[in-house]
Amino acid sequence: MNQYKIITCDQFRKNPFQLIGKEWMLITAGNEEKVNTMTASWGGLGVMYGKNVAFVVIRPQRYTREFVDREDTFSLSFFDKEYRKTLNYLGTVSGRNENKIETSGLTLARYEGTPYFDEANHVLICKKLFRQPLSTDCLLDENLINTWYRSGDCHNLYIAEVTKILRIRKE
Repeated sequence: MNQYKIITCDQFRKNPFQLIGKEWMLITAGNEEKVNTMTASWGGLGVMYGKNVAFVVIRPQRYTREFVDREDTFSLSFFDKEYRKTLNYLGTVSGRNENKIETSGLTLARYEGTPYFDEANHVLICKKLFRQPLSTDCLLDENLINTWYRSGDCHNLYIAEVTKILRIRKE
């Protein structure tokens, strides 16, 4: 198992546009019995309610949503480019149908009960603060509906406090 160093949000010097939108992340939640993960390229980092937060969105039909809804915490794991194929796999295969974490070859680890992956470079441990389904009624640009929500399956928005950031030190 790799070692990690806890860093503060001020020490986290990553570009969220690159990190989330281009390099992707894994959203992971679960308990001792069962964990699931999904690849995401939508979300953000910022400040809300006087706290450092992460914003993520998950479609209602995604299996990982059940885990995020059930648990108080989840993790966001960020990886080197060499894991791109693995992230693609984890984003296209459902954990309902197979044990995709085991098949991926990634090593499941936990920080105070919250699952994450040991191969990640950085991991954000997040405590849920807010959840709300998005609605096409609130979208001001009609093109967004036509492009992303033709079937009406709007994402759920989650806002979560970033309680810890782990910087993984590879052995």
